[in-house]
Amino acid sequence: MHLQDPTAKSNPIPPQMTMMQMASGYFVSQSIYVAAKLGIADLLKDSQLHCDALAAATDTHSDSLYRILRLLASVGIFAETEPRCFELTPLAACLQSDIPDSIRAFTIMLGEEHYQACGNLMHSIKTGECAFNNSYGINIFEYLQQNPSSAQIFDQAMTQLSVAENSAVLAAYDFSSIGKLVDIGGGNGALLAAILQTQPSMSGVLFELPDVINRAKDVLEKAGVSKRTQLVGGSFLETIPAGGDAYMLKHIAHNWDDEQVISILKRTHQAMPQDGRLLVMEPVIPPGNEPFFGKLLDIVMLVVSPSGRERTEAKYQELFKLAGFKLTKIFPTPSDISVIEGVKLSTP
Repeated sequence: MHLQDPTAKSNPIPPQMTMMQMASGYFVSQSIYVAAKLGIADLLKDSQLHCDALAAATDTHSDSLYRILRLLASVGIFAETEPRCFELTPLAACLQSDIPDSIRAFTIMLGEEHYQACGNLMHSIKTGECAFNNSYGINIFEYLQQNPSSAQIFDQAMTQLSVAENSAVLAAYDFSSIGKLVDIGGGNGALLAAILQTQPSMSGVLFELPDVINRAKDVLEKAGVSKRTQLVGGSFLETIPAGGDAYMLKHIAHNWDDEQVISILKRTHQAMPQDGRLLVMEPVIPPGNEPFFGKLLDIVMLVVSPSGRERTEAKYQELFKLAGFKLTKIFPTPSDISVIEGVKLSTP
Protein backbone atom coordinates (compact mmCIF):
# COMPACT_ATOMS: atom_id res chain seq x y z
CA MET A 1 0.00 0.00 0.00
CA HIS A 2 1.13 3.57 -0.68
CA LEU A 3 1.60 5.23 2.69
CA GLN A 4 2.39 8.82 3.46
CA ASP A 5 5.40 9.40 5.68
CA PRO A 6 3.90 10.01 9.13
CA THR A 7 6.77 12.46 9.87
CA ALA A 8 6.03 14.61 6.81
CA LYS A 9 5.41 18.26 7.73
CA SER A 10 2.40 18.73 5.43
CA ASN A 11 -0.71 16.79 6.41
CA PRO A 12 1.12 14.20 8.53
CA ILE A 13 -0.66 10.90 9.06
CA PRO A 14 -0.81 9.86 12.73
CA PRO A 15 1.27 6.76 13.49
CA GLN A 16 -1.89 4.89 14.52
CA MET A 17 -3.42 5.46 11.07
CA THR A 18 -0.23 4.39 9.33
CA MET A 19 -0.17 1.22 11.39
CA MET A 20 -3.84 0.55 10.60
CA GLN A 21 -3.09 0.85 6.89
CA MET A 22 -0.14 -1.50 7.15
CA ALA A 23 -2.04 -4.04 9.27
CA SER A 24 -4.86 -4.15 6.72
CA GLY A 25 -2.47 -4.63 3.78
CA TYR A 26 -3.65 -8.17 3.17
CA PHE A 27 -6.91 -6.77 1.79
CA VAL A 28 -4.84 -5.18 -0.98
CA SER A 29 -2.81 -8.33 -1.64
CA GLN A 30 -5.94 -10.47 -1.78
CA SER A 31 -7.62 -7.98 -4.10
CA ILE A 32 -4.58 -8.21 -6.38
CA TYR A 33 -4.90 -12.00 -6.26
CA VAL A 34 -8.60 -11.84 -7.21
CA ALA A 35 -7.88 -9.53 -10.14
CA ALA A 36 -5.08 -11.83 -11.32
CA LYS A 37 -7.12 -15.00 -10.91
CA LEU A 38 -10.06 -13.49 -12.85
CA GLY A 39 -7.78 -12.27 -15.65
CA ILE A 40 -8.96 -8.66 -15.40
CA ALA A 41 -5.74 -7.30 -16.93
CA ASP A 42 -6.15 -9.53 -19.98
CA LEU A 43 -9.69 -8.23 -20.48
CA LEU A 44 -8.44 -4.63 -20.38
CA LYS A 45 -5.40 -5.05 -22.64
CA ASP A 46 -7.04 -3.37 -25.65
CA SER A 47 -9.30 -0.75 -24.08
CA GLN A 48 -11.12 0.35 -20.95
CA LEU A 49 -14.24 -1.53 -19.93
CA HIS A 50 -17.20 -0.92 -17.66
CA CYS A 51 -17.46 -3.02 -14.52
CA ASP A 52 -20.66 -4.63 -15.82
CA ALA A 53 -18.76 -5.95 -18.85
CA LEU A 54 -15.88 -7.19 -16.68
CA ALA A 55 -18.33 -8.91 -14.34
CA ALA A 56 -20.15 -10.58 -17.23
CA ALA A 57 -16.84 -11.86 -18.66
CA THR A 58 -15.70 -13.24 -15.31
CA ASP A 59 -19.01 -14.49 -13.92
CA THR A 60 -18.76 -12.21 -10.89
CA HIS A 61 -20.96 -9.70 -9.07
CA SER A 62 -20.52 -6.30 -10.74
CA ASP A 63 -20.75 -4.08 -7.67
CA SER A 64 -18.43 -6.29 -5.61
CA LEU A 65 -15.92 -6.40 -8.44
CA TYR A 66 -16.12 -2.62 -8.72
CA ARG A 67 -15.26 -2.23 -5.07
CA ILE A 68 -12.01 -4.19 -5.28
CA LEU A 69 -11.01 -2.44 -8.53
CA ARG A 70 -11.67 0.92 -6.88
CA LEU A 71 -9.37 -0.12 -4.03
CA LEU A 72 -6.67 -1.30 -6.43
CA ALA A 73 -6.94 1.91 -8.46
CA SER A 74 -6.23 3.86 -5.27
CA VAL A 75 -2.79 2.24 -5.08
CA GLY A 76 -1.99 2.56 -8.79
CA ILE A 77 -3.23 -0.85 -9.96
CA PHE A 78 -5.80 -0.07 -12.69
CA ALA A 79 -7.31 3.40 -13.10
CA GLU A 80 -10.96 4.47 -13.06
CA THR A 81 -11.29 6.69 -16.12
CA GLU A 82 -15.05 7.20 -16.02
CA PRO A 83 -17.61 6.13 -13.42
CA ARG A 84 -17.17 2.33 -13.02
CA CYS A 85 -14.89 2.11 -16.08
CA PHE A 86 -11.30 0.90 -15.70
CA GLU A 87 -8.13 0.75 -17.77
CA LEU A 88 -4.66 -0.71 -17.34
CA THR A 89 -1.81 1.07 -15.58
CA PRO A 90 1.86 -0.01 -15.73
CA LEU A 91 1.40 -1.93 -12.48
CA ALA A 92 -1.81 -3.60 -13.64
CA ALA A 93 -0.17 -4.56 -16.94
CA CYS A 94 2.16 -6.90 -15.01
CA LEU A 95 -0.90 -9.09 -14.35
CA GLN A 96 -1.44 -9.85 -18.04
CA SER A 97 -0.80 -13.47 -18.87
CA ASP A 98 0.74 -13.15 -22.33
CA ILE A 99 3.60 -10.70 -21.80
CA PRO A 100 7.27 -11.67 -21.27
CA ASP A 101 7.53 -10.08 -17.82
CA SER A 102 4.16 -11.24 -16.48
CA ILE A 103 3.83 -11.98 -12.77
CA ARG A 104 0.24 -13.20 -12.98
CA ALA A 105 1.00 -16.79 -11.95
CA PHE A 106 3.34 -15.62 -9.19
CA THR A 107 0.55 -13.42 -7.81
CA ILE A 108 -1.97 -16.26 -7.97
CA MET A 109 0.44 -18.61 -6.19
CA LEU A 110 0.93 -16.14 -3.33
CA GLY A 111 -2.82 -15.63 -3.03
CA GLU A 112 -3.77 -19.30 -2.66
CA GLU A 113 -1.94 -21.92 -0.57
CA HIS A 114 0.81 -19.48 0.44
CA TYR A 115 -1.80 -17.05 1.75
CA GLN A 116 -3.60 -19.75 3.71
CA ALA A 117 -0.33 -20.94 5.22
CA CYS A 118 0.66 -17.39 6.15
CA GLY A 119 -2.57 -17.17 8.13
CA ASN A 120 -0.97 -19.84 10.31
CA LEU A 121 2.24 -17.84 10.80
CA MET A 122 1.81 -17.87 14.58
CA HIS A 123 2.42 -21.64 14.54
CA SER A 124 5.85 -21.08 12.99
CA ILE A 125 6.71 -18.35 15.45
CA LYS A 126 5.74 -20.41 18.50
CA THR A 127 7.21 -23.73 17.39
CA GLY A 128 9.82 -22.98 14.72
CA GLU A 129 7.97 -25.45 12.49
CA CYS A 130 6.65 -24.99 8.97
CA ALA A 131 3.18 -23.42 8.92
CA PHE A 132 2.38 -24.97 5.53
CA ASN A 133 2.97 -28.48 6.84
CA ASN A 134 0.83 -27.77 9.88
CA SER A 135 -2.00 -26.34 7.75
CA TYR A 136 -2.06 -29.01 5.04
CA GLY A 137 -0.61 -32.06 6.80
CA ILE A 138 2.11 -32.53 4.16
CA ASN A 139 4.98 -30.44 2.85
CA ILE A 140 4.57 -28.15 -0.12
CA PHE A 141 6.26 -30.46 -2.62
CA GLU A 142 4.09 -33.41 -1.63
CA TYR A 143 1.08 -31.11 -1.90
CA LEU A 144 2.05 -30.05 -5.41
CA GLN A 145 2.48 -33.67 -6.48
CA GLN A 146 -1.09 -34.36 -5.35
CA ASN A 147 -2.60 -31.17 -6.82
CA PRO A 148 -1.66 -30.79 -10.51
CA SER A 149 -3.45 -27.45 -11.01
CA SER A 150 -1.52 -25.91 -8.11
CA ALA A 151 1.68 -27.47 -9.42
CA GLN A 152 1.09 -25.85 -12.81
CA ILE A 153 0.65 -22.43 -11.22
CA PHE A 154 3.75 -22.99 -9.07
CA ASP A 155 5.86 -23.93 -12.13
CA GLN A 156 4.61 -20.90 -14.04
CA ALA A 157 5.30 -18.66 -11.04
CA MET A 158 8.88 -19.93 -10.72
CA THR A 159 9.41 -19.41 -14.45
CA GLN A 160 8.12 -15.84 -14.22
CA LEU A 161 10.39 -15.15 -11.26
CA SER A 162 13.35 -16.57 -13.18
CA VAL A 163 12.75 -14.41 -16.25
CA ALA A 164 13.36 -11.23 -14.26
CA GLU A 165 16.19 -12.68 -12.21
CA ASN A 166 18.05 -14.28 -15.12
CA SER A 167 18.36 -11.05 -17.09
CA ALA A 168 19.51 -9.32 -13.90
CA VAL A 169 22.21 -11.96 -13.32
CA LEU A 170 23.49 -11.59 -16.88
CA ALA A 171 23.73 -7.83 -16.43
CA ALA A 172 25.65 -8.10 -13.16
CA TYR A 173 28.17 -10.91 -13.65
CA ASP A 174 30.85 -11.63 -16.26
CA PHE A 175 30.76 -15.31 -17.26
CA SER A 176 33.25 -14.97 -20.14
CA SER A 177 36.19 -16.67 -18.39
CA ILE A 178 34.26 -19.90 -17.71
CA GLY A 179 34.80 -22.79 -20.10
CA LYS A 180 32.34 -25.28 -18.63
CA LEU A 181 29.51 -24.23 -16.34
CA VAL A 182 27.59 -26.74 -14.23
CA ASP A 183 24.10 -25.67 -13.15
CA ILE A 184 23.14 -27.54 -9.96
CA GLY A 185 19.39 -27.95 -9.55
CA GLY A 186 18.83 -25.72 -12.55
CA GLY A 187 15.18 -26.56 -13.17
CA ASN A 188 14.19 -26.15 -16.80
CA GLY A 189 17.60 -24.78 -17.74
CA ALA A 190 16.43 -21.24 -18.54
CA LEU A 191 19.33 -19.49 -16.77
CA LEU A 192 21.96 -21.84 -18.19
CA ALA A 193 20.49 -21.38 -21.66
CA ALA A 194 20.56 -17.59 -21.32
CA ILE A 195 24.20 -17.65 -20.22
CA LEU A 196 25.23 -20.00 -23.03
CA GLN A 197 23.54 -17.74 -25.57
CA THR A 198 25.85 -14.91 -24.54
CA GLN A 199 28.96 -17.12 -24.35
CA PRO A 200 29.32 -19.07 -27.63
CA SER A 201 32.54 -20.83 -26.54
CA MET A 202 31.11 -22.10 -23.25
CA SER A 203 29.66 -25.56 -22.65
CA GLY A 204 27.17 -26.39 -19.93
CA VAL A 205 25.92 -29.20 -17.72
CA LEU A 206 22.40 -29.14 -16.34
CA PHE A 207 22.10 -31.32 -13.24
CA GLU A 208 18.55 -31.99 -12.03
CA LEU A 209 16.24 -34.70 -10.79
CA PRO A 210 15.41 -37.17 -13.59
CA ASP A 211 11.69 -36.31 -13.61
CA VAL A 212 12.49 -32.59 -13.89
CA ILE A 213 15.34 -32.57 -16.35
CA ASN A 214 13.22 -33.66 -19.32
CA ARG A 215 11.41 -30.31 -19.14
CA ALA A 216 14.66 -28.60 -20.08
CA LYS A 217 15.03 -30.15 -23.53
CA ASP A 218 12.62 -27.78 -25.26
CA VAL A 219 14.06 -24.73 -23.47
CA LEU A 220 17.61 -25.58 -24.51
CA GLU A 221 16.61 -26.40 -28.08
CA LYS A 222 14.64 -23.18 -28.50
CA ALA A 223 17.62 -21.24 -27.18
CA GLY A 224 19.88 -22.97 -29.72
CA VAL A 225 22.28 -24.32 -27.08
CA SER A 226 21.21 -27.96 -26.72
CA LYS A 227 24.30 -29.23 -28.56
CA ARG A 228 26.53 -27.51 -26.01
CA THR A 229 24.59 -28.74 -22.99
CA GLN A 230 24.83 -32.10 -21.24
CA LEU A 231 21.79 -33.22 -19.26
CA VAL A 232 22.64 -35.21 -16.14
CA GLY A 233 19.97 -36.68 -13.88
CA GLY A 234 20.54 -37.03 -10.16
CA SER A 235 20.17 -35.46 -6.73
CA PHE A 236 22.58 -32.89 -5.29
CA LEU A 237 21.82 -34.44 -1.90
CA GLU A 238 23.77 -37.48 -3.05
CA THR A 239 26.34 -36.45 -5.65
CA ILE A 240 27.56 -33.62 -7.90
CA PRO A 241 28.92 -34.20 -11.44
CA ALA A 242 32.62 -33.50 -11.82
CA GLY A 243 34.45 -31.64 -14.56
CA GLY A 244 33.14 -28.08 -14.43
CA ASP A 245 35.19 -24.92 -14.23
CA ALA A 246 32.40 -23.22 -12.29
CA TYR A 247 29.35 -24.46 -10.39
CA MET A 248 26.17 -22.44 -10.17
CA LEU A 249 23.42 -22.88 -7.54
CA LYS A 250 20.45 -20.54 -7.92
CA HIS A 251 17.74 -20.62 -5.24
CA ILE A 252 19.13 -23.85 -3.80
CA ALA A 253 20.70 -22.70 -0.54
CA HIS A 254 17.60 -20.87 0.68
CA ASN A 255 15.61 -24.13 0.70
CA TRP A 256 17.85 -25.81 3.27
CA ASP A 257 19.20 -25.38 6.79
CA ASP A 258 22.86 -24.56 7.39
CA GLU A 259 23.91 -28.19 7.87
CA GLN A 260 22.42 -29.28 4.55
CA VAL A 261 23.84 -26.26 2.72
CA ILE A 262 27.31 -27.10 3.99
CA SER A 263 26.87 -30.72 2.83
CA ILE A 264 25.76 -29.59 -0.64
CA LEU A 265 28.68 -27.17 -0.92
CA LYS A 266 31.15 -29.85 0.25
CA ARG A 267 29.93 -32.19 -2.50
CA THR A 268 30.40 -29.34 -4.96
CA HIS A 269 33.89 -28.73 -3.55
CA GLN A 270 34.79 -32.38 -4.15
CA ALA A 271 33.53 -32.26 -7.73
CA MET A 272 35.39 -29.16 -8.92
CA PRO A 273 39.07 -28.65 -9.84
CA GLN A 274 41.42 -26.80 -7.49
CA ASP A 275 40.86 -23.48 -9.25
CA GLY A 276 37.09 -24.00 -9.47
CA ARG A 277 34.62 -21.22 -8.93
CA LEU A 278 31.38 -21.32 -6.94
CA LEU A 279 28.43 -19.08 -7.84
CA VAL A 280 25.54 -19.03 -5.37
CA MET A 281 22.58 -16.87 -6.38
CA GLU A 282 20.32 -15.80 -3.53
CA PRO A 283 19.04 -12.69 -1.78
CA VAL A 284 21.64 -11.33 0.64
CA ILE A 285 19.93 -9.60 3.54
CA PRO A 286 21.67 -6.32 4.36
CA PRO A 287 22.22 -5.11 7.93
CA GLY A 288 20.08 -2.38 9.42
CA ASN A 289 16.44 -1.42 9.15
CA GLU A 290 16.15 -0.55 5.47
CA PRO A 291 13.39 -2.27 3.47
CA PHE A 292 14.60 -5.23 1.40
CA PHE A 293 12.44 -7.70 -0.48
CA GLY A 294 14.60 -10.58 0.77
CA LYS A 295 13.36 -9.92 4.31
CA LEU A 296 9.82 -10.60 3.09
CA LEU A 297 10.97 -13.69 1.18
CA ASP A 298 12.57 -14.94 4.40
CA ILE A 299 9.12 -15.02 6.02
CA VAL A 300 7.75 -16.85 2.98
CA MET A 301 10.46 -19.47 3.53
CA LEU A 302 9.62 -19.63 7.24
CA VAL A 303 6.00 -20.37 6.39
CA VAL A 304 6.29 -22.77 3.44
CA SER A 305 9.71 -24.43 3.76
CA PRO A 306 10.54 -26.85 6.60
CA SER A 307 14.14 -25.64 6.84
CA GLY A 308 14.55 -22.79 4.36
CA ARG A 309 15.69 -19.22 5.04
CA GLU A 310 17.38 -16.21 3.46
CA ARG A 311 20.80 -15.23 4.81
CA THR A 312 23.22 -12.37 5.39
CA GLU A 313 26.68 -11.86 3.90
CA ALA A 314 28.26 -12.89 7.21
CA LYS A 315 26.34 -16.16 7.22
CA TYR A 316 27.37 -16.95 3.64
CA GLN A 317 31.00 -16.24 4.53
CA GLU A 318 30.68 -18.75 7.37
CA LEU A 319 29.00 -21.43 5.23
CA PHE A 320 31.54 -21.02 2.43
CA LYS A 321 34.46 -21.34 4.86
CA LEU A 322 33.05 -24.46 6.50
CA ALA A 323 32.61 -26.08 3.06
CA GLY A 324 36.14 -25.25 1.86
CA PHE A 325 35.51 -22.03 -0.07
CA LYS A 326 36.52 -18.41 0.27
CA LEU A 327 33.81 -15.87 -0.47
CA THR A 328 35.56 -13.47 -2.85
CA LYS A 329 32.85 -11.00 -3.84
CA ILE A 330 29.12 -10.39 -3.86
CA PHE A 331 27.68 -8.96 -7.06
CA PRO A 332 24.33 -7.23 -6.51
CA THR A 333 21.90 -7.41 -9.41
CA PRO A 334 18.92 -5.23 -10.41
CA SER A 335 16.66 -7.93 -8.93
CA ASP A 336 16.36 -9.19 -5.36
CA ILE A 337 19.18 -11.74 -5.74
CA SER A 338 22.95 -11.34 -5.77
CA VAL A 339 25.69 -13.48 -7.28
CA ILE A 340 27.80 -14.71 -4.36
CA GLU A 341 31.19 -15.74 -5.76
CA GLY A 342 33.59 -18.10 -4.06
CA VAL A 343 36.81 -19.91 -4.91
CA LYS A 344 37.89 -23.36 -3.84
CA LEU A 345 40.38 -23.63 -1.02
CA SER A 346 42.10 -26.83 0.03
CA THR A 347 40.35 -29.59 1.97
CA PRO A 348 37.33 -28.25 3.88
